[in-house]
Amino acid sequence: MIRITILFFSRRVRLLLAGCALALAVLAGGASPARAQSVAVMVNGEPITNYDIEQRTKLNFLTTRKQMARQEVIDELINEKVKIKEAKRFGVDPTGSDIDQAFAGMSSRMRITPDQLVKSLESQGVRPETLKARLRADMVWTSLVRGRYKESLQVGEKDVAAAAQGSGEATQAEAFEYKLQPIVLIVPRGSAPAAIDLRRKEAESLRERVQTCEQANAFFKSMRNAAIRDTVTKTSADIPGPLRELLDKTPVGRLTPPEVTKQGVEMVALCERKPTKVDTPKKREIREKMYAEKYEAKSKAYLNDIRKAAMIEYR
Repeated sequence: MIRITILFFSRRVRLLLAGCALALAVLAGGASPARAQSVAVMVNGEPITNYDIEQRTKLNFLTTRKQMARQEVIDELINEKVKIKEAKRFGVDPTGSDIDQAFAGMSSRMRITPDQLVKSLESQGVRPETLKARLRADMVWTSLVRGRYKESLQVGEKDVAAAAQGSGEATQAEAFEYKLQPIVLIVPRGSAPAAIDLRRKEAESLRERVQTCEQANAFFKSMRNAAIRDTVTKTSADIPGPLRELLDKTPVGRLTPPEVTKQGVEMVALCERKPTKVDTPKKREIREKMYAEKYEAKSKAYLNDIRKAAMIEYR
């Protein structure tokens, strides 16, 4: 009798604890118990719930403005499950801090803060964790594929040259190597437009006076609220088209036109410009395209292999 009572009591405790755990999960996820328990697919023993599918559907629509079919969304989530499991097998497992940094990086590229990105997602009914889950899968897979197939993904210079020659543009655009010194006239954040305009006019005046990088260093190193950075070397392939055109029009020793940025008013001192055959924008474009094609093919084949080996059970 005592043994039966103890067993009954233990079972009651386990049920109570399970119920508490479920309630906490529901409160944390903001979902109803039915939706939280509704599993659509099991992938290697891990569930994909209908709520996961609903959340990813909303996120995909938010980022692409296209309504994906339910099965497409499910396939995407299955792929991410198998990618993450495979990555862990090789020790590729980013920390929560790594994911937060990636999330912050995305918000920075959108020119908003992480908190603003969170609010933007939540206003569309998307939990931040949904985006972070996708970021995690992308991070681990890119790292895994590039790490495991580094040698086979390399693009040979002969292949690049041949492709450039075949395009008929191999020697069309001249490439240069530039030695540059970035300059900033600091403007405190929140300054009035008049203060920014005054600083910009000061930059224009200095631009007319500076004839060499030596002069630029003498001016800006002694000036208050101004900074001139160390010389950096870039090729035409490293520089965006608009800035490249601007540098090609700027005489050596002179400064580029001032530009208002978050830091203040910025210019670039052009210390040297000389022709180079090391790389050209066209070759860089061809190389990146060839690498992307190799990566895409290897990634697709690898994913197909591990997905075939995965245990996928639809409910």
